[in-house]
Amino acid sequence: MSGCRVTYVGHATILIDLDGVRILTDPVLRARVVHLRRIAPPVSAASLGQVDAILLSHAHWDHLDLPSLRTFDRSVPVVAPRGLGALVRKLRFAEISEVDVGEKLKIGGVEVTATPAEHDGRRGPLGVSAPALGFVVRGSKRVYFAGDTDLFTDMEAIGGSLDLALLPVAGWGKKLGPGHLDAARAATAASLLKPKVAVPIHWGTFRPVSERGDAGHPETEFRDRAAKLAPQVDVRILAPGETLDLT
Repeated sequence: MSGCRVTYVGHATILIDLDGVRILTDPVLRARVVHLRRIAPPVSAASLGQVDAILLSHAHWDHLDLPSLRTFDRSVPVVAPRGLGALVRKLRFAEISEVDVGEKLKIGGVEVTATPAEHDGRRGPLGVSAPALGFVVRGSKRVYFAGDTDLFTDMEAIGGSLDLALLPVAGWGKKLGPGHLDAARAATAASLLKPKVAVPIHWGTFRPVSERGDAGHPETEFRDRAAKLAPQVDVRILAPGETLDLT
């Protein structure tokens, strides 16, 4: 069954349904994660339906949330950067694949390739150390999930024939540290990658519990900047919970 649908669950959690294979990225489903509270509608593993594989981009708590992972059936295969396997194995998932940049694996009828990411993927100063990754999922469409990243030298090489790029445009608060894309840099990324469609992610989902006031609109800033830097790219803004059908 060919076709591609993506659901922006929130933050970096995206459900990619490509040719009937349903892949979930960085599942963070809880109402509260460390100092972050969910401002998007609640979601559960059961509400997502069948998941054929989980992709983990790096070890940060807002991307690798162990309590959220515990809510999934342990038969679901998990793909993670090399070095994270021991942490995920504590949850007793039956199949865990650790990958480095450039490595490929098959999930059903689609191919997943690990790509570079410019981001410090360590789980705190005393936690596990592993690189951050992005992923390209290839079937009848070619989908790039950037995870968390800044611009990097080989980013343009990932593009060329992308149907969709899922690009972070913010952090989880008003301040954005190194190793991230803000709206302006994400627009530059779109100009390098040249996907047919770009969807902004990593916005509108979590806020620090201490933060009040307007969080801004990085998603619309990205759309406006991309219109100037990459006018050939069709930017589609999805609110958390919304789905885009590329078929």
